[in-house]
Amino acid sequence: MKIGKIPEIVLKRSVFKQIKHRREEVLIRPGVGRDCSAIAIEKDEAIVISTDPITGTTKDIGALAVHITANDIASSGGDIIGIMLTILLPEGARESDLREMMQDIESVCLNLNIEVIGGHTEVTNAVNQPIITVTGIGKISKDDLLSPKGMKPGQEIVMTKWAGLEGTAIIAKEKQEELLTKYPKEFIDGAIDFIDHISVVPEAKIGKQIGVTSMHDVTEGGIFGALWEIAEASNVGISIDLKAIPIKQETVEVCEFYDLNPYLLISSGSMLMVTEKGNELVETLKKSGIPAAIIGKVTNGNERIIINEDEKRYLEPPKSDELYKVELNSDRYKIKIK
Repeated sequence: MKIGKIPEIVLKRSVFKQIKHRREEVLIRPGVGRDCSAIAIEKDEAIVISTDPITGTTKDIGALAVHITANDIASSGGDIIGIMLTILLPEGARESDLREMMQDIESVCLNLNIEVIGGHTEVTNAVNQPIITVTGIGKISKDDLLSPKGMKPGQEIVMTKWAGLEGTAIIAKEKQEELLTKYPKEFIDGAIDFIDHISVVPEAKIGKQIGVTSMHDVTEGGIFGALWEIAEASNVGISIDLKAIPIKQETVEVCEFYDLNPYLLISSGSMLMVTEKGNELVETLKKSGIPAAIIGKVTNGNERIIINEDEKRYLEPPKSDELYKVELNSDRYKIKIK
């Protein structure tokens, strides 16, 4: 496709025709000449909004884009209604690429009961790989809105799934050939399949039922970065048992191969939940098939420490994610991330 706005005929057949799932709250839907969308909410509800770009990979970019924003909305306790998309494609991208992205996006939206309510698509020489930015719009009862400042000393910190979940899946899929020089195909396929656990919407619903006071999805900066962020938001201290942090052997091996710290690797699909009912929350999550563990507690003061047997280290503010140390070569767009 040529540089500029996506032609109307392509927009209709490869974008609009792929959007099928609907929600009753949506009043104005995407169409040619429509610059805005509209949704209806009740007077006792609040709107929650989040936006995120996907820039670190071209593999499964459509599905990832929806999940990351849905996870953010879920972390607030909200119910995501719709998403606005901005899709930027490099010159020479094929219409089939765009259609495939939209089909992946719609598939996730159908599964999570989300409607694509608008957006913008363009081919531009300002990018050398596809970029998708998703803005999510959700709703929540004002009384149920979770604040990132909801942590109090004495509460327990629960973590779902595993450290480095998303980063492991991305690296395993992008770097299969290199990894196959050391590990069997079944091992790599297992790491790639981590992406199937990328949504935290199910655990967020359970957290609301149990009565968590704060939730935070673990994204760039990994589990250490996310722990710092929740402590900073509430201006409290935390004490974390390193050995209690769940991590898969696939992540350990992939990180050793590329000399990465798995605790600083992007971990979308994992949720931090703060509660006074840690054991009850963990058991309820496990009954629903969601792995979870109590990894630490909230403390007085502002020390943020990681304990590994007799050793103690202090957390630092999150820096560049470990994923960006890996050279990722897409089979379509030859991207380098460093």
